[in-house]
Amino acid sequence: MMNPIQARFATLMGHNAQAPCTPVLLTADLARRLLARLDSLRLFAHGYPLLTNLTHGRVTPEDMLDFAYRHGLDGLSLHLLDGEHNSLSRMPAERLAAFADKARGLGLDVHLEISSTLPADVDQAVTVAHAIGSRNIRVYSRYEGHLSRVMGIIEDDLRRLARLADEHDLNFDFEQHEELKSDEIATLLRRVGHPRLNALFDFGNMINACEQPLPALANLAPFIRQVHLKGVRVVPEANGFGHYGVLQGSAEDQLPGARMLLELLLLGESTPQVVAFILEQENHYIAPAFRQVGEEADPFIVYREMSETPLPPGYSLEQMLADEHRWANDQVRYVRELLAQMRLLAELTLADAAVA
Repeated sequence: MMNPIQARFATLMGHNAQAPCTPVLLTADLARRLLARLDSLRLFAHGYPLLTNLTHGRVTPEDMLDFAYRHGLDGLSLHLLDGEHNSLSRMPAERLAAFADKARGLGLDVHLEISSTLPADVDQAVTVAHAIGSRNIRVYSRYEGHLSRVMGIIEDDLRRLARLADEHDLNFDFEQHEELKSDEIATLLRRVGHPRLNALFDFGNMINACEQPLPALANLAPFIRQVHLKGVRVVPEANGFGHYGVLQGSAEDQLPGARMLLELLLLGESTPQVVAFILEQENHYIAPAFRQVGEEADPFIVYREMSETPLPPGYSLEQMLADEHRWANDQVRYVRELLAQMRLLAELTLADAAVA
C-alpha cells in the first residue's frame, strides 16, 4: 500500500497527465536531486502577462524590472517589441544603458525574445543584447509553405544563428511555437549541432501542433534551456486542436503542469539544463490549430502573425489593464506554492527514509 507521502506526490504528478504516463516514485535519491534543483531554480518574469499595460504605456520595460525585483525573481524575459514606443527596440542608446544599469543594480538577468529568425530582426536583437548585457535570445520562425521547404529555410537561419552565437558570445533558443512539432525542431537542432543553439519549451504550444504535452517535452528534452510557464484550455477543432490561455493552475487549466515542471527541473546530469523558468501567463490568448490529425506527409504550414491578446468579450480596456496585474501576481504565487509542495514532499521523503 502506498504511504501518504507517495500518495500525495502521485496525485500531484498525475494531475491532467494523460495515459500512458509512467508514474514517478519519490525515492530518497530523487528527493535529494529534486531539492538540489529547487535550490538552484531560476524564476523569471515575462512581459506577456502585462502585455495590454505595456502596449498602452501604463507599464514600461523598466517597470517590468521592478515587478521582477518586487517578487524576488531572478530575471526578466522581454520581447524586443513589448511596450511599443517604450520598447527596447525603440530605446535610444542612453535609455538602453540606463535600463542595463537598473537591471544590474537589482541583480536581475535580462533575456530577450523576438518572433522571427529573419536576419534583420536577429541583427537588431543582437545589437540590443550587447547594449543591455543580455546573452540569451529566444527566437521562432514564421514562414509559410510546405513543411519540407519551411524546414529548409529554418535550417539555413539556424546555421546563421550558430555563427552569430560564436561571434557575439550569445545563446539562441528556438521556441516550439504552435506550427512545428517538437521532433521536427529537435531534428533541426541535431542537424545544426551547435552547443549555443537550443530550445525554449512552452507549456502549451504543442497543442496547436497536434501533440500532447509530455511526449512533446520528451522529444525536445535534450535541447531545452528555457521554459515558458502558463495555463491552457484545449480547444478541439475540426481536425486538430487550438488552445485558449487561462490562469495557470486554475480549474480551466488542462495541462499536466506539475509533471512537466518536475521533468524540466530534472533535466541535466551534473548541473541543471534549464537556465530560466519564465512566468508567461497568457490569460485570454486565442491560438488556432496549425497541424491536423492525419495530415499529409508534407503539410502546408500557414503563415502566423505574432502573438497578441485582444480584449475578451465584455471587457473594457480599464478592466483588462487592472486584471492583468492581479493575474500576474497570482501566477507568481501559484508557481511558488507548487514548488513549495514539491519541496515539502521531498523533505518528508528524506525524513521518512532517515527513520526507516
